[in-house]
Amino acid sequence: MARITSFEQYQSEYKKSVENPEAFWEEIANEFSWKKKWDKVLDWNFEKPEINWFIGGKLNITENCLDRHLEKRADQVAFHFEPNDPNENSRAITYRQLYEDVCRFANVLKSKGIKKGDRVCLYMPMIPELAIAVLACARIGAIHSVVFAGFSATSLGGRIQDMHCCAVVTTDGAYRGAKPIPIKAVVDDALDVCPSVENVIVYKRTGEEIKMIDGRDTWWQDEMKKVSAECPAEIMDSEDTLFILYTSGSTGQPKGVVHTCGGYMVYTKYTFENVFQYNDKEVFWCTADIGWITGHSYIVYGPLLAGATSVMFEGVPTFPDAGRFWQVIDKYKVNIFYTAPTAIRALQASGLDFVNLYKLNSLRILGTVGEPINEEAWEWYHKNIGKGNCPIVDTWWQTETGGILISPIAGITKTKPGFATLPLPGVQPVLVDEKGNVIEGNNVEGNLCIKFPWPSIIRTTYGNHERCRTTYFTTYENLYFTGDGCRRDEDGYYRITGRVDDVMNVSGHRIGTAEVESAINMHFDIVESAVVGYPHDIKGQGIYAYVISTKEHDDIEMLKKEILAEVTKIIGPIAKPDKIQVVRGLPKTRSGKIMRRILRKIAEGEISNLGDTSTLLDPSVVDEIVKGRV
Repeated sequence: MARITSFEQYQSEYKKSVENPEAFWEEIANEFSWKKKWDKVLDWNFEKPEINWFIGGKLNITENCLDRHLEKRADQVAFHFEPNDPNENSRAITYRQLYEDVCRFANVLKSKGIKKGDRVCLYMPMIPELAIAVLACARIGAIHSVVFAGFSATSLGGRIQDMHCCAVVTTDGAYRGAKPIPIKAVVDDALDVCPSVENVIVYKRTGEEIKMIDGRDTWWQDEMKKVSAECPAEIMDSEDTLFILYTSGSTGQPKGVVHTCGGYMVYTKYTFENVFQYNDKEVFWCTADIGWITGHSYIVYGPLLAGATSVMFEGVPTFPDAGRFWQVIDKYKVNIFYTAPTAIRALQASGLDFVNLYKLNSLRILGTVGEPINEEAWEWYHKNIGKGNCPIVDTWWQTETGGILISPIAGITKTKPGFATLPLPGVQPVLVDEKGNVIEGNNVEGNLCIKFPWPSIIRTTYGNHERCRTTYFTTYENLYFTGDGCRRDEDGYYRITGRVDDVMNVSGHRIGTAEVESAINMHFDIVESAVVGYPHDIKGQGIYAYVISTKEHDDIEMLKKEILAEVTKIIGPIAKPDKIQVVRGLPKTRSGKIMRRILRKIAEGEISNLGDTSTLLDPSVVDEIVKGRV
């Protein structure tokens, strides 16, 4: 195991990884089981872009997640499943059980005619069957695409259409907090516009009555009884697609980020073991949803590749009360806990009474993901959850990066609140100015780029390689542009300062302003809208919408409710604006461009420093917006 055990070793490994990346990653890749070794470690070109790792290598990632553990870990728990309701029985799934269930469900998929290269959409709550379905797709070489089960039918349908999926795996319903949520009904609505889907497999979770369509819909439980628990793994090329995961961008339709088998496998295991300093038999808990990249890399693939034991949690941090996370940590004696700053801030606001009921003495390492953590939340987390003894790894990475890029190594890198600290071995960050000039030295700020590929870098955006090129590789020549601003301090530590494009980070979810505006504009009374992010105590960023209506409204509150319903219907509740202001006009330049900088400052309350507005088409609009600020 390529495990870093001291800061000096980190420095030495980092140096090696930069001076000879191919030799560095080849040594790590040799720890895995390959059907055939690679002919060449790396071939890359950021202009096209074209990036290939472990070229000619053959493997199946599930053999490395499951089969190779059976000799020593067959009876070790792979997943502790903690259901939404604490009174419902939890489940412990061993590596042997997981292997057998994955093989069975892989055979179910094959019985439906699903084969290597087919796209399968998974729209499910956080239950073990979601992880089983992910791995079963990978087992037979089908490409999985998990869609977070909070997205609307419109959002789900758009993704299914974009990929031309042949099948959907879902559940009848879901439990999340105090109320059950319909899931199958959302799928049925989405499939009205998705003729490519021939099979829908439904896991019975809530038992609620649902519509089942003959010839298309079947029950998971029934199908699993018909098949064997043996399924040979499909041999995949290192650069065959493993999965597609959609992420919001600064324009319209979400992008299907493509990750491939070999490099993703190597990088997720390496980062899991090193960032979290995972020790054999420890219990790891990542609270993310598998619908996001964090769940893919650090609930499913990373921990299973490392032979770890993980907790999978169906519920929310505040149900039945704000002590639920801490109760689960004590119940399973969790050693490593990885969650979002949004959750930390919400639980901080609930007070210490819910924390003090629990020991939390099993915790060794804490982590954060999804957005930079503010200093106050970092200190609260460190003192009250870690009892001052647990290092915090504030991890920075993206859907497109596949795994963590900049982060402390737990207990090894000296931490600093609010800083992701240093790049991991193999990651070569640079800061550039607006013109693409590299900014050298420390105590500087710029746009964060990476100048050399790591194994789990995005390969393309599904069905539109040109979009991948223009989004990530053309802003600055020969660099991968992250879209984030960043500061490098006097110690060379990196602090992410936020998005520099029109993407908001709301509760750790990336949401494009264009997406939300498009949904708002579907309301029949809205002519135009502009959306910006603003600081929010719990979510990190809230959504502020400025809307222009076709007419005067007697009941503004009713209009706002209708707009929220429209956004929920088209995208999902996660994209609902927190504040809506009806305005006469928007601040535009003479060429018609909306000056979002001004709208952002008004939303943030920085109305004394709006800059020069004299060049606007109608400067008086700004004064009116300031007066009507909500």
